[in-house]
Formats: sequence, C-alpha cells, structure tokens
Amino acid sequence: MKSYFPKNYVSKMSLYETQEAISFIKKTFQKKLSKALHLKRVSAPLFVEANSGLNDDLNGIEEAVSFKIPNINKKGVVVHSLAKWKRKALYDYDFYVGNGLYTDMNAIRKDEELDNLHSLYVDQWDWEKVIRKEDRNIETLKAYANDIHNCVLETLDELKKKYPQLKTKLNKKLNFITAEELLQKYPDLSPKERENAYVKEKKSLFVIGIGDELSDGKAHDGRAPDYDDWHLNGDLIYYDDVLDCALEISSMGIRVDDKALDYQLNKSNHNERRKYQYHQMILNNTLPLTIGGGIGQSRLCMLLMHKAHIGEVQSSLWDEETLKNAKESGVIIL
Repeated sequence: MKSYFPKNYVSKMSLYETQEAISFIKKTFQKKLSKALHLKRVSAPLFVEANSGLNDDLNGIEEAVSFKIPNINKKGVVVHSLAKWKRKALYDYDFYVGNGLYTDMNAIRKDEELDNLHSLYVDQWDWEKVIRKEDRNIETLKAYANDIHNCVLETLDELKKKYPQLKTKLNKKLNFITAEELLQKYPDLSPKERENAYVKEKKSLFVIGIGDELSDGKAHDGRAPDYDDWHLNGDLIYYDDVLDCALEISSMGIRVDDKALDYQLNKSNHNERRKYQYHQMILNNTLPLTIGGGIGQSRLCMLLMHKAHIGEVQSSLWDEETLKNAKESGVIIL
C-alpha cells in the first residue's frame, strides 16, 4: 500500500467543517457545471446487466463486482462508470444537440490500488452532451475542458470566502499539451512522471490523446476502445502541493463515431464487442454524437480543501497500515 502522510501536515479544517464543506463544494460545483454545459440532472443505475455491454471497462483488466439476481435469472455488475450508459440515455430520453445530462455516479472498483488518491469507492459527476458532427475536433474538446476548469476556479473562490483559512491556489490558465508532446518533452520519464514534471511547473494541465500508441509504441494510459475517441480525449490535472504530485480531476472526451469505434475495436482486439446493442447502435449511426466525461467528487473536495488523503473526504475501507499511519499523523480517516 502506498498511502503516506506528509511531515507536519495538519488539516486546515475541523471534522465538522470538513463535512460541511464537502456538501458545499458538491452543491456549488454541480450547479455551476449544469449551467455552464447546459446539463439536466437524471437518475442513473448503480448496476447494469452483465451481458449488456454498457459497463465501463476502464483499462480492460479490472473486474466488476457482480451478483446473481434470482428473480430475473440474470447477473448484475456494479458500474465502473457510466461512460456508455449516458450516451444511450441521451438517445432514450430524446436529448437534442446543445443539451446534455449529468448524474451522481457511485461505483465500487475492487481492484483499485489504494493510495492517497485512489479508493475502492468512486464518486463522480458523470456528464454527457449531444454535439454536431462538425464539433468533433480538438477545439471543441479544449473549450469544454476550459468550461470545467472555470467551474473549479469559481467553486474554489466561493469556498475560500466561506472558509478563509483555506489558502488553496490554482492557476487560472489551463495549459494544453498532447500526450505525444509530453513524450517528446520528457522521453526518459514514464507517463505519470511526465505529468508530474509538467504540472509541477505549469500547475494545471490537460493532456490530449490518451489510448492509442505514441511514437514509442506505447499508450500514455489505458482507455477502453468503445467510448472515448483516443485522438479527441484527455485528462484534466492539477498540481497538488500537499502531496507534491499530479492530481487528475477529470477524464473526458469526444465519443467514438462509427469510424473511430471500428478502428479502436480492431486495434485493441475487441471485435467481439460488436455484437452488443450499444456498439451496433454506434456502428449503425443510431446513437447521437456526444462529448462527456467524469469529474471526481472526492478528488475535487480533496484538492480544494487542501487534504492529504482521499479518505479524509469519503468513507471507504483501508488497510491497517494506512489507518495506523493516519492515526499517528493526527489525520482523521472517515
């Protein structure tokens, strides 16, 4: 386990203030997000049918929590995220171009490596919006990334007015760089080390182009082949000065059209997925063209409140060593 607590770290908020601020951040941010992106809140599933093809496969190696449902003789799987479900929901609910949805997504990722930034419990705002064919480009991606970045900045401003003891600072300018440019800039570093090096200098970062092979024959990071277009997606990252590292707040992207899905299924050797209704609806141009992503709720709270561990802002399960080190450091894990 890799959780650690920086020397001399002391939370700037009491336990009561922390709980109060979590509620404040979540209410404030989602209100700003829905207004900026023209999103309507909808209800979303905690689990889907195992054979539906709607669960997010993340990096393709994580196993979903599953259970048998005797009354309907089917197997359910707890969602990893709602990346695919959202797009179909836009179709089912008859959303039109320029409008979208968001929802509170709660998930269990049992294979997650536990550390300061990763937990078994995932809570995020999942959002999705219908776009036009001519909007499938890098400039659209950048515009939406900037919108989300501005929502983060505005939420921080309001939070600091309410809790003046907070001194969190974020760069008002969002810096964009492609995964290939990062590779060329730091050829001797791993992808995560490249992000750390760049964001430590620039303080904010949006990495574009995640999933396909770069010039070194490796992908910057894993992405499922059937929701993001690997060439039109990215991660929103901030410098966390408490932990002295990159903190990813959001993964987002313009979703695959028929051509991108065909290419990515072939490239990833996942052509067996073509049988699913969701994939057929994309290949047949039935589903709307969309952009969407997930924004980590606990991670946003952790960043804005200057916390050292995600366990300070959400309730989950941790190994004994982490709990022992936290107690010795005077850190309250919820």
